[in-house]
Amino acid sequence: MQRCGWVNEDPLYLAYHDEEWGVPVYDDRKLFEFLVLEGAQAGLSWYTILRKRENYRTAFDGFDFGKVAAYGEDKVAELLFESSGIVRNRLKVASAIRNAKCFQEVREEFGTFSNYLWGFVDGERIVNHWRELSEVPVSTDLSDRLSKDLKRRGFNFVGTTIMYSYLQAVGVVMDHIVPCFRHSELQK
Repeated sequence: MQRCGWVNEDPLYLAYHDEEWGVPVYDDRKLFEFLVLEGAQAGLSWYTILRKRENYRTAFDGFDFGKVAAYGEDKVAELLFESSGIVRNRLKVASAIRNAKCFQEVREEFGTFSNYLWGFVDGERIVNHWRELSEVPVSTDLSDRLSKDLKRRGFNFVGTTIMYSYLQAVGVVMDHIVPCFRHSELQK
C-alpha cells in the first residue's frame, strides 16, 4: 500500500495519515485544535507535535476554545512550568490563548469558525492531483489570503506556510499524492 512520502512507520503517524489528514473538518473544536497544534509546530516537525497531541488535549482542556480564551496568568504559568508534555514556549502558549479569543470573535461574526474557513473556498474543497511529494507547494494564494485575514483579525502564528499545513490537515485542501491510496478514497 503506497502512502505519501512524509509519513513514517510509527502507528500513530500512520493512523494520522490514513484516517485524518485531508479529511474535511467542520467541527469548530477540532478546527481550533488544529489551529493550536499547527501554531505549536512552527519551527518543529509535525511528527513532534503529533506525539504530544494527547498532552495538548489535556493541557488545553480538550481544546475548548471558550475555556482557553479565559486562561489567566496562573494557567499560563502552569502550562509553561508544569506541562512537560507540550512545547513550553511562552509565545506559542500566549498565541493559543489569543487565538482562542479571536476564534470566538470569528464565531460571533460568522456563526461558526467552520463557516468562516470554508467560505474561503465557497464550501468546496480543493482536490489536487500531485504525482510526487516534491510538487506539493508550501503555500498558495489561498493560504496567503487566509493568513492575511487571520492576522488582520488579531490571530498570530498563522503565517502562510502554517496556514497551508492547516488547510491540508483539515481537508479544505486535499494533497495526498495520486499514488497514495488515500487520494482516490478522498477525492470522492
